[in-house]
Amino acid sequence: MNKADDSSRPTRLADHAEENLRFIRSTMEQAGVFTGISGLGYLLTGLTAMITAWIAAPYAPEMQANIWMVELLIATSVASTFTVLKTRRQGRSIRLATTRKLLGAFLPAMIAGGLLTLAGYVHTFHSLLPGIWLTLYGAAVMTAGAWSVRVLPLMGALFMVIGSLALLLPDLGNTLMGIGFGCLHCVFGFIIWRRYGG
Repeated sequence: MNKADDSSRPTRLADHAEENLRFIRSTMEQAGVFTGISGLGYLLTGLTAMITAWIAAPYAPEMQANIWMVELLIATSVASTFTVLKTRRQGRSIRLATTRKLLGAFLPAMIAGGLLTLAGYVHTFHSLLPGIWLTLYGAAVMTAGAWSVRVLPLMGALFMVIGSLALLLPDLGNTLMGIGFGCLHCVFGFIIWRRYGG
């Protein structure tokens, strides 16, 4: 009887240890930060944004908005691809709890930006779109930064400052888009690349 109890004890201990490890891993994922943000991806999107600002410069606000919409698709593809690649290199899953929290913080402001963009096209206030995009992107990055690397909230705050200028000075919208989505992404992309790898 005692021998049977002794032989079952190691199994129970192993099961208990495995449960503890699962709990610790889950807790760390929920409390941790998402470090898969790719600095190199930000750097490359910054370069494409500077090229876009140069291409869009001679055009009227409506055409500039169209050109920047194409840049949005390019930048999103580049940043997403490099983030997924970095996350895989880290041996982590993109489905982590921290990733979901980051997206939950990032997406509401971006959805608001999409709705205001639609309104801008319908009601023809294209000249205000750069300020709206910069400000709401900054707000999204600031809130999502709570679940990611430390420098992101600062980058978001600077985007909001530049966006505020673009709302007050709509004639400088394209230039400020180049400074925000171009220069800021390059600077902070380089910082993230050096400090957090990739």
